[in-house]
Formats: sequence, C-alpha cells, structure tokens
Amino acid sequence: MSRIEGVTAAAYRVPTDQPEGDGTLAWDATTLVVATVRAEGMTGTGWTYAPAAAAGFIGDVLAEVVTGADALAIPAIWASMIRRVRNAGRPGVAGYAVSAVDVALWDLKARLLGTSLAGLFGTARERVPLYGSGGFTTYDDDATVAQLTHWVHELGIGRVKIKIGESSGARPDRDLHRIALARRVIGGDAELYVDANGGYTAKQAVRQAEQMREHDVRWFEEPVSSDDLAGLRLVRGQVTADVAAGEYGSDVAYFTRMCQAEAVDCLQADATRCGGYTGWFAACAVAAGHNLQVSAHCAPNLHLPAAAATPNLRHIEWFHDHQRIEAELFDGAADPTGGLAGPVTGEPGHGLTLRADAARPYRTA
Repeated sequence: MSRIEGVTAAAYRVPTDQPEGDGTLAWDATTLVVATVRAEGMTGTGWTYAPAAAAGFIGDVLAEVVTGADALAIPAIWASMIRRVRNAGRPGVAGYAVSAVDVALWDLKARLLGTSLAGLFGTARERVPLYGSGGFTTYDDDATVAQLTHWVHELGIGRVKIKIGESSGARPDRDLHRIALARRVIGGDAELYVDANGGYTAKQAVRQAEQMREHDVRWFEEPVSSDDLAGLRLVRGQVTADVAAGEYGSDVAYFTRMCQAEAVDCLQADATRCGGYTGWFAACAVAAGHNLQVSAHCAPNLHLPAAAATPNLRHIEWFHDHQRIEAELFDGAADPTGGLAGPVTGEPGHGLTLRADAARPYRTA
C-alpha cells in the first residue's frame, strides 16, 4: 500500500495577453490552481481554472481526508472527498478543488505504477481531434483575423470557434459581422463554431441561427443559458447547427438531466470542474447512454489522456487562454499542429511538469 504523505495547493494569477470577453463576462487575468499529492517520493500534479479560494479549500478541507489514504485506491478517496464537501456545496469552488486533487491522484498513481496516464487508462485513439477556440468579443477585426489565420492557415487546424452573444445579446449585428469575417478568413473548408455563453434568449438564438446559415456554422454553443434546458431543446429543434452545452456540470445528475431533456447534440464536460478524471469518465458514460458524443471543455493538455481513452469523444477545445498558460507554466505541453494532438506516452503520468521558474504563486495551502 502506498500511503499519501501530503497534499498541497498553490494559485497562480496569469494576465491575459490582451483583454478577453464573451457574451456575458470579461476578464484580464486567469487563475490557475495547482494541486500536488505525494507518496513514496513521487508527486502527482493536477490543476483547475478557478478562484484562488480553491487552493485554500484543498489545504483546509480536502487534505485531511486524502493524506494517509492508499494512493492507488482513487475511487475510495474520491468518494471521501465528495462526502467531505457536502455542506460546502458540490458545484463551484469545492467541486473545482476536488477536480484538481483527483487529477493529481491519477497522475500520481500512474507514476507509482511506472506508466503514462494514457497507458493506465488505455486508448480509443492515438491522437485526438481539436478545435481552436478564442475569437473573443473584445477583439477587434485585426486581432480576430490574426488569430484565425494562425490556427487555420499556419497550424492547419480545421475547426475554429469564436465568441458571440456580445453584451448579453444586445449587439446581434456585430455578432453577425464577426461571423461573416471569420468565414472569409478561414475559407470554405474549415468548420466554423460559435459560442454565445448563454447571451441570447431562445427565440433570439433561433433568429440569429437563421442569419448565420449562409456562413455554414456547424456548432452553436450555449445559445441560451445552460440552466435553461427547455430553451436549449427549443433551439436545438429549430437550427441546423449542433447545439452544445454542459461545461458547468459538476456531477452525474447535472449531465443526466441535460441528456434526458434532449437539450444538446453534443455534451460538453470539463474535468477541471466535474470531479477530475473520475468525474469525466462518469459524464462520458451518461452521454454514451443517451447516444451522444462528448467534447472536452478547455484545459486542453489536462484533457488529452482522458479524451484519448473516450470512445464517444468528438474533440477537445484548444482554448487560447488555457493553452497559452499550460505552455508557459508546464513542460510537456502538446503541439496542436494539424488539428490533432496526442497524450504523452513516453513519460510517467500525464507527462506535464510545473516549471521551477513558473510565476510565483500568490496563494498556497
């Protein structure tokens, strides 16, 4: 038995390379919370994108139930963490903290067994499809053109997504202008996706979709709030683009409700929010039971080994903000050239190591 000797966490605030925003939110920095677990001289690393309070939650609440547990018995540890966060509320900071620790536990287990996470999970495919994601509403036309050109014409990524629903749906004309611009830049062969981040009402989303039809938009993410399952189903039934949602899901019940409501064509899940890799595979099983594919939301390098092991995977979101942070702070980040990326197979664990010269954390636990 390999006893876990300690659990620590740190938060890193990383400024954006330029202001970023979507239909309902704007930001100029992103916080990365990194969890580490130790056993037998080895360290497992996991992370989430969450408020710095998640680092404190790991140290104050989760470390007690994780320390001393058998490092190989992840289902038991995961269940103990879920019980411990009951009164804190599973969604939000507590769920993000659980997710980061769960990823760290799986990374540690693979390292203890001398294998990669891809080897531990097994693979359904060697390389995973991805799409370039960014196109923020805060970008001017020049910034949008530069980003799309880089993805499609320089890196050969054949799927890209931009943000729409600007100002909670108050600027539909600019949304349509940016969609038309994106199609002109990427050409007729690349797939164009849009994400309203819940900025529209249901009927407004349907009207916008009619206007988007000439630009062959294939993916319409969160046309309305992900909490509005009836609205999602209404939009899904009236548009040709695939409707997607689920990135805020924190547990199996959330994903089950969304699938049972027939609200989406593709279920999104985020391992940094839904309970780590343990929660990811549970969400994927729910989707498979409803004959749906899944798409990994953000945190692209973290998702790669789990995505490669998922038979009903559609793709990974190669989110500009997160891929930039992961490439800057970790060694071992993947290369998205060609629109495909593979998990690390020649190194133990997920293969990513937090750099010694990474930005100084501003909160530790």
